[in-house]
Amino acid sequence: MINEPASSSIIDSGSSKALSHVPNGMQKREWLTRLDLAAAYRIVHLHGWTSQVYNHITARIPGTEHLLINPFGHAYDEITPFNLVKIDMEGNKLENSPYPVNVAGLTIHSAIHSARPDLQCIAHTHSQNATAICCLEEGFIPLTQMGCMFHERIGMHEFQGIALDAAERESLVKDLGKSNHTMLLNNHGILVSGPTIAHTITRLYHFEDCAGVQLKAMAAVAGGATLKRPSMDAVLKTRDQFESGASQAGADVLLPEWPAYLRMLDKLDPHWCLSTKCQDE
Repeated sequence: MINEPASSSIIDSGSSKALSHVPNGMQKREWLTRLDLAAAYRIVHLHGWTSQVYNHITARIPGTEHLLINPFGHAYDEITPFNLVKIDMEGNKLENSPYPVNVAGLTIHSAIHSARPDLQCIAHTHSQNATAICCLEEGFIPLTQMGCMFHERIGMHEFQGIALDAAERESLVKDLGKSNHTMLLNNHGILVSGPTIAHTITRLYHFEDCAGVQLKAMAAVAGGATLKRPSMDAVLKTRDQFESGASQAGADVLLPEWPAYLRMLDKLDPHWCLSTKCQDE
């Protein structure tokens, strides 16, 4: 897997005003992570993958053991770089934030961040297509080109109730494994991760989309159609192409969809990533 530096994608977005307003006392790597993570929440909102104020996307600030998480009680389109809460791996707030942290989110995310330092970002949603797949014994089936990226990269975790019990942390880590980036939380929802925020959100998009295709194909099979699966040789070749970066050949940047997303956010709301002070300048 080719890893893109965690702070590079915002630079490509054209958000130069945000970059020029790094808050006093904050390192640039934290500011860039805050920008990308706030963007991630707003993208999930735009796609309709939210569950009211629940679920989480967390990101590790590069070079630290510190995480950023959403303030509990905020809708995803209310998330900004400034109201994200900085915590340690035990959930202790590291700044004077007035916002609470969802304990269930902390249980899932801190366990995996602690065990998998290769994953900068972890997204957990209850999006409908993905959650429907989590309710099937068959699980996810790689039927399409994009679906091939998930072959043998998905763990499965049995439902144990709302994730409030710290004892569940061990089984979450075990079930994700050392090389998977996606996990079906059976009868619950999906967890997708990546070496950057951009990797995570683009993977989440592809899983949700491929899950929808699978559900439609299975419905057609129930009506008498025959399921057409790609050959295993093709699945493995395609997955390797994704993981080598070959699928982005010819693009100016790795994961060119990410800066396109950021430009879209800029058009929808030019001030989405700026504080009130910055807006008034």
